[in-house]
Order: sequence, then structure tokens, then C-alpha cells
Amino acid sequence: MNARQSQLVIDCAAPARLAAFWAAVLGGTAVDRDPGWSSADFPTGLRLAFQKVPEPKSGKNRLHLDVAVDDIEAAVRLACELGAETTDGLRRDAVGAFQVMADPEGNEFCFVSP
Repeated sequence: MNARQSQLVIDCAAPARLAAFWAAVLGGTAVDRDPGWSSADFPTGLRLAFQKVPEPKSGKNRLHLDVAVDDIEAAVRLACELGAETTDGLRRDAVGAFQVMADPEGNEFCFVSP
């Protein structure tokens, strides 16, 4: 068998909104396939796809994205302007720093920096 990662699919209420958000945060292109399916496509080949589901998000994500940035504060400002929220304060450890965020639908992700 020859298998490879194709895309990461995220359930949500508003696929076009999340595709636009993630395309803006990560420097990609938002693509609306139909009202229930959109994606954010990136030059690296990564695709984040968003599929409409009827139920709201409940609880903490079991999987989240870590987004490497040079300047966490600038990344937080941009993401918040686009509809994200911080969920906690900036944390530092022996390796670097990270800021836990929530996208416009409450999906957790982190900005990380060495």
C-alpha cells in the first residue's frame, strides 16, 4: 500500500469563514467548493478542509495545530483581528514560548516560537 497525507478535515458550522480565516493566518488561498465544504490551500501542498456539520463544537479538541511564528505578539494581533481569541496567557518553557488560541469557531491552536 502507498499512502500519503491528503488533507486535514475540520468539522465546523461555517466552512467558508474558517477557510478564509486559516488562509489569512497561514498565507494560503481560500477555496469554496460548495456551501458545506471549503478549504484553505497552501503552496506547501498542505490543505485544511472544513466540512459543515449540524452539531456545535463541544469540549476540548483532541487534535490541534501548532503554528510556528517569529513574533507571537504580532501573530496574536492578526489572528484576533480575523476573529480568533486568546484562551490563556503566553507560556514559556525551556524550549521557547507558546500562546494558546481559539479560531472563530472555538477550535484550539497554538502560536509557537523558539
